[in-house]
Amino acid sequence: MPPTPSAQGPCPVRSLFLSSSMAALLSAGALHAQEGGSSFALGTIFIESAGNNLSDGETIVADQITSGTGLPTDILDSPATVSVVTAREFQDRDVQTTEEALNYTAGITTDTYGRDDRFDFYTIRGFEAFTYRDGLLIGDNFGGVREEPYAFDRVEILKGANSTAFGVADPGGAVNYITKYPTGEREREIYGTYGSFERKEIGFDLGDSFGEGSPFSWRLVGKVRDSETESDFSNDDETFFLGGLAWRPSEATTVVLTYDNLFRDGYPNSSGYPANGEEFDRSLFLGDPDFNYLDVDRNTYSLRVEHGFNENLEFSSTLRFTEGTGGYGYVFLGALTGPTTVSRSYFANDAEYENFVGDANLLYRTSFGTVQSRTLAGVEYRDNQRENELFFTGAPDIDFENPEYTGGYSIVGEDPYTSSVNKERVRSLYLQQELDFGSVLAQLGLRYDDIEDSETDRLTGVTTSGAYEDTTARLGLTYRATQDLSIFANYAESIVPAGFGVEPEEGEQYELGVKYRLPTGRGLLTASIFDLSKTNQTVTDPDTLQPRTIGESRSRGVEVEAKAEFTDRFSVIAGYAYLDTEVVVSDGGTNDGNRLGRIPRHSASVWGSYEIPGAGTRGDAELALGLRYTGEYFTDETNATEIEDALIVDAAVGYDLTDTTEMRLNVSNLFDEQHVAQAGFSANYYNPGREIALTLRHSW
Repeated sequence: MPPTPSAQGPCPVRSLFLSSSMAALLSAGALHAQEGGSSFALGTIFIESAGNNLSDGETIVADQITSGTGLPTDILDSPATVSVVTAREFQDRDVQTTEEALNYTAGITTDTYGRDDRFDFYTIRGFEAFTYRDGLLIGDNFGGVREEPYAFDRVEILKGANSTAFGVADPGGAVNYITKYPTGEREREIYGTYGSFERKEIGFDLGDSFGEGSPFSWRLVGKVRDSETESDFSNDDETFFLGGLAWRPSEATTVVLTYDNLFRDGYPNSSGYPANGEEFDRSLFLGDPDFNYLDVDRNTYSLRVEHGFNENLEFSSTLRFTEGTGGYGYVFLGALTGPTTVSRSYFANDAEYENFVGDANLLYRTSFGTVQSRTLAGVEYRDNQRENELFFTGAPDIDFENPEYTGGYSIVGEDPYTSSVNKERVRSLYLQQELDFGSVLAQLGLRYDDIEDSETDRLTGVTTSGAYEDTTARLGLTYRATQDLSIFANYAESIVPAGFGVEPEEGEQYELGVKYRLPTGRGLLTASIFDLSKTNQTVTDPDTLQPRTIGESRSRGVEVEAKAEFTDRFSVIAGYAYLDTEVVVSDGGTNDGNRLGRIPRHSASVWGSYEIPGAGTRGDAELALGLRYTGEYFTDETNATEIEDALIVDAAVGYDLTDTTEMRLNVSNLFDEQHVAQAGFSANYYNPGREIALTLRHSW
């Protein structure tokens, strides 16, 4: 299945980045991580959860969030459904990808393209999701870089339309990664892992101040993996490094500079399996061993400044510059050409990109009698450029019972069928207003985006450009029924540029929900009902290759999610979602009334963990079991092919060798359940198979 290339694009603005950075430093401005309109306080709300006073590395239950408004908010007061996956949960479940991080989050569909390692792909409430890092846009997850979870303290998932908070977004929701930064606290962790498919991995997370009372602190995070995968002739190697330096000259000012590099040398996918009704071994490889690669080399530079002028006024600014190269090449399967032979095609992508984004805002706190007010007003500028080439040609048929590989063939460097330069420039203004009446809290968000796009076809020399501007709004209300119970409602809008010459895709959401926090502060239950719609849906016309608006789709449903640490030894993560999706208006009316493709009507998950206390020389032991259920779904909007429901079982066993050293065994897909996750392009793709990992982790 040849996918669309990544939507990551930037511009040659290294000098602008450097000059802006110096200006921010000299002005003693203050950094408050912000992207697309969301901001956050450094080293506080993302390091400690207010209610249980534990860091994200110590608990699965989060109390504070910023996704949704950009205002640091108790999660109980946020008038929206927000799920948080903490670093502790990453560790407990041996999370290796963002998809795996989201496997136990209600309303999110993962694994719909099986073992395709080019990028993460998931949907929220029936629609694709955009990704953000510290609130700033990264891009569409479909076609984007697969992120490294070990780089993050947490992942915040905002359900529903949210363009007032982040800017460009689909109506289903947004995934916001929160980066590990220097906090001034001591961080000491190293680990080593050995697992299935010769997986060998080491990692470290180190940080501290430069001495007692020093205004400077540092953090170093790294990971190296050397691994194969379940498919023959494949590899999954990665090197990640993050370095951060923070300066806190006073309690009012924080300046943080970070750099990170992500390098991946992997394989794009298994090439698929023949769709002839048989079930094949996952290790079967029908591509070409010498033309099966996935390369990612990305550098990210960030400067964040935060300054509080007084207890009422705070300034925040974030600058981020990203540059990278990427590409992949593989052979994918086509139709059967004989009893045991199948057609194939070579496909490759080669890309280079630069991205710059800058954001600045002011947060003002005041009161009007008994009414408390918080106002966040800011601006954002984004400049992206991407050079992209696509290659495609036929490949020799292959006999899947006796495969013979051609070897040594590459189409990169030959004439591409697409060669383009895409540029995007976005200027945005946003306002978030919160009024706290005591038992009732109201939030209003407005955002104005002015977007200019251009695409130059390097094969013809023709440049196409377009521009549009739009304003999106969001209104949320929270009623604090008791100290531990709140009822919320919201209306929110979203917008996504769809292409040149067509109207942008627009989304709307209506949502009503309830949240309950355990009196101990270490548990949260959220339940909601919602109605989402997306209009001006756009596809590429196969005859003209131009974008064309085709119609409208809708998703209505119910979500229930719980995360609780009932005691120091017993915790549960559980979720259920019912999604009633519908193609309201389709191209030519042929799919009107059908369900959306790749979206199950029912999905549920539960992860339970129990710790057995040690005695004498025996350390504590932990037993964990997870169940993930995905109901049946159709592969596309024609509803012609249906995928059966499936139940996946995960498990883990942990043992404390000492007070500071743990050994942990994780098994995903314990019973090696195998089913077709996606059928398309005349080939089938299976869900990921069983993987076992043994990790030794030491902290001091």
